[in-house]
Amino acid sequence: MQKSDVLKRMQQTGLVPVLRGSSTEEALSIARAIAAGGVNVLEVTMTVPGAMEVIRKLVREEPQVLVGAGTVLDPETARICMLEGAQFIVSPATNPATIEMCRRYSVAILPGALTPTEVVTAWQAGADVIKVFPASAMGGAKYLKSLKAPLPQVELIPTGGVSVATAREFLEAGAFALGVGADLADPRAIASGTPHTITETARNYLRAIADFRATTAQVQSD
Repeated sequence: MQKSDVLKRMQQTGLVPVLRGSSTEEALSIARAIAAGGVNVLEVTMTVPGAMEVIRKLVREEPQVLVGAGTVLDPETARICMLEGAQFIVSPATNPATIEMCRRYSVAILPGALTPTEVVTAWQAGADVIKVFPASAMGGAKYLKSLKAPLPQVELIPTGGVSVATAREFLEAGAFALGVGADLADPRAIASGTPHTITETARNYLRAIADFRATTAQVQSD
């Protein structure tokens, strides 16, 4: 899949679940439960034990899902993730060398930034989309809207504080897509033997996104 197609899929889905877990199997169980809810984008963080194996298995077993690597802190790790099949790279911070590595191989790169200076620095370094993290610490959707006002050309994915209840606020503020962590990818659901709750939450997110888009389209047609 070309980088432009990866970014298009990400935006169309509107959701990038951030997958964490205490073991390879737990992470895979969470990923499968999310995919069962219709979400076709997943970010596997490098904090997951055996993260490379998780990426490898998801790429093979869930071909309909766009699999990316998260919490990537250096270009060497980014390249290994690419070789395992990761189709986008995400980081909590901006590392110019990692951005350059991704651009070299035409892989979508989403570095993290928070302040206006950091966002512009990441964008000028060649970021495709910028992960605003932690968004909740700066005021959530209101902060994202403040960033988009002077920087409408920069695509932003808020992560941290995003929930089904706040999804619409972030979308209204101009989010490219929503980065969602434990509110969706909840290890407790796997531990309690209720993965279906993850699946239902995934569906709720997709419904919230679809409802927002339907309302927006109706307003634009009036």
